[in-house]
Amino acid sequence: MSKQGTVRVLDHPLIQHKITLMRDENTGTKEFRELTSEISTLMAYEATRDLPTQEIEVKTPMCYCQSKVIAGRMLAIVPILRAGLGMVEAFINLIPGAKVGHVGLYRDPVNHLPVEYYCKLPADVGEREILVLDPMLATGKSAAAAISVIKKNGGKSIKLLCIISVQEGIDEVRREHPDVDIIVGVVDEKLNENKYIVPGLGDAGDRLFGTK
Repeated sequence: MSKQGTVRVLDHPLIQHKITLMRDENTGTKEFRELTSEISTLMAYEATRDLPTQEIEVKTPMCYCQSKVIAGRMLAIVPILRAGLGMVEAFINLIPGAKVGHVGLYRDPVNHLPVEYYCKLPADVGEREILVLDPMLATGKSAAAAISVIKKNGGKSIKLLCIISVQEGIDEVRREHPDVDIIVGVVDEKLNENKYIVPGLGDAGDRLFGTK
């Protein structure tokens, strides 16, 4: 029987405070990048909470002792291009041994369906715990497509991390990939006629890279 994925909404006050600052249309590119990284650090802490550990012996200035280190499966970080890049540095800072893959998708402006244009993953991705990063989970179709690409290349244990989401996007990913854990910062009200999250924060990629 396959694993059943979970959905977690992180209601930590620091995350909620920083999301509010990100939403503000007056928040500039520099601050928006910093907030994205800060929120990602907090999300990384939660996403790795269940990593297995083992005890090893170390010598402190006082004595020898048994202390815990991370054990078992290694990690891979896979941002969905391009907005997912804004979340990567925070994860690498906490988990410097993780490998980084990339999946490139764009949304067709007419039918709003994802189109794959790039994929590069670690050769041993099937042996790693995979953290898929994208600030926004709107229709969920891009995230579901990216996860399908990762699975096609051998990925098995996958978590999806998004800062802002809507229920429609969550439901889409769960429908296509019921085994994937979903971790989000907040669940917003709805999608508008152009499939943008409302109230949301606009286009995360444009705001990260100053291209709006």
